[in-house]
Amino acid sequence: MKKDRILWADDEIDLLRAYIIFLEEKGYEVVTATNGKDAVDLCHKESFDIIFLDENMPGLSGLETLSIIKDIDPNVPMVMITKSEEENIMNMAIGNKIADYLTKPVNPSQILLTLKKNIHKKEIFSEHATSQYQSQFGRIGMQINDSLTLNDWKEVYKKLVYWELELAEAENGMDEMLKMQKTEANNTFAKFIKKNYVDWFEHTENKPLMSTDLFKTKVFPLLDNGEKVFFILVDNFRYDQWKTIREMLSEFYIFNEEDLYCSMLPTATQYARNAIFSGLLPLQIQHMYPHLWVEEEDEEGKNLHEKDLLITQLQRFRKKYEFSYHKINDSASCQRLIDQLPRIDGNQLNVCVLNFIDMLSHARTESKMMRELANDEDAYRSLTLSWFKHSTTYELFKAIAQKGYKVVFTTDHGTIQVNNAIKVIGDKNTNVNLRYKVGKSLSYNKKEVFEVTQPAKIGLPSPNISSAYIFACNDDFFAYPNNYNHYVSYYKNTFQHGGISLEEMLIPLIVMEPK
Repeated sequence: MKKDRILWADDEIDLLRAYIIFLEEKGYEVVTATNGKDAVDLCHKESFDIIFLDENMPGLSGLETLSIIKDIDPNVPMVMITKSEEENIMNMAIGNKIADYLTKPVNPSQILLTLKKNIHKKEIFSEHATSQYQSQFGRIGMQINDSLTLNDWKEVYKKLVYWELELAEAENGMDEMLKMQKTEANNTFAKFIKKNYVDWFEHTENKPLMSTDLFKTKVFPLLDNGEKVFFILVDNFRYDQWKTIREMLSEFYIFNEEDLYCSMLPTATQYARNAIFSGLLPLQIQHMYPHLWVEEEDEEGKNLHEKDLLITQLQRFRKKYEFSYHKINDSASCQRLIDQLPRIDGNQLNVCVLNFIDMLSHARTESKMMRELANDEDAYRSLTLSWFKHSTTYELFKAIAQKGYKVVFTTDHGTIQVNNAIKVIGDKNTNVNLRYKVGKSLSYNKKEVFEVTQPAKIGLPSPNISSAYIFACNDDFFAYPNNYNHYVSYYKNTFQHGGISLEEMLIPLIVMEPK
């Protein structure tokens, strides 16, 4: 086994012989230098896992040596050791991105702690997370089987996402065990939805918080209480993605409410997002505002009437709030909204739809480069974080916080990485979505789908009298028999939405206020 290599530079290195012997007995290889120049020369020739630098060496000081070595190897952890506790020296050291800071006289336990934090942190964390998940595995399995309500399922999903994030960097196969448990959860969740979904609409007292309820229950009460509200909807955004960006937003916001709600079926923009802005089921929109409803077969965009649908909801509830509506499709439009904030500051309500994540996931399906960048769940989360960190969206949240708005942050539906193709046959008028189909001549295996032969029962319009909806479950996706193998290989492992899964249906709903 390769030993971890330590470079220790100190002009009094002979006085540290006991420490060096101690570290060698612990299995480390220690290379020494008595001045900064020699330390720099060694770094040109060799690589080290960590470097200890005395701050007060003759010739090149510790800080000067640190700066030069950082140019040679920016990633190596550097630990500054000094006799001084002066604040300016600490600030200079930290400003140079040191990994740790020790004050003489150091003791062996301090050194070991530094090594564990900077060399073995990932390994120790992985072992701890693995042990903890193993102890929770059976309990989560029981919770999956015992989940009888949507609130039960929300707790299951939160736990699965927690462990998914904790085990993301584990290199011991435990993530595969979690994937199996997540598949089991999604299979059982699909059975739960099949059993209860229609009943929620027939007996509304059992209905959980869904897409139609967001403004009525989360936005209007804040406005009625005199709050200024920014409603931000990031399309196609999952709970694990929220957890990924949460820490960055916590710099500016406190989270008053952090929960999940249930997206309606189909978990697609045309249905779920329009239900949010109208406060109505799709069938109700079609009947009450036919000019604002776009049919499946229409080529017109499915999300062009959100502002008008929101106006109808405000009118029905007799709300007279001044509001603005903004759709953000790129960085330039996001920057324009930031620039407009002083002009819309008088509004009680401002609404913003951010289309970045949807563009990201759709691009991944069509682009080989995006497939490489987001080839699994962890990579997809990483891509989300990278986008958020470097986009104007982050600046928008910061600017909104400075204006003092409360923010209701949510999405219309999530997305799932599909893996298993199931065959379906439909006529030329059948829609193209891979996770749900609607048509009058569908042929499929009833055991593989959630079948709704009377769409009106769940608030969905029927393109024809005999139209039925079918929904894919877990990580299934629909494929036509024609050119089947090409179709399957093209869409397998892409991120899709429209069907039934924890990822698509249980989605973030966050209420936050500026610090």
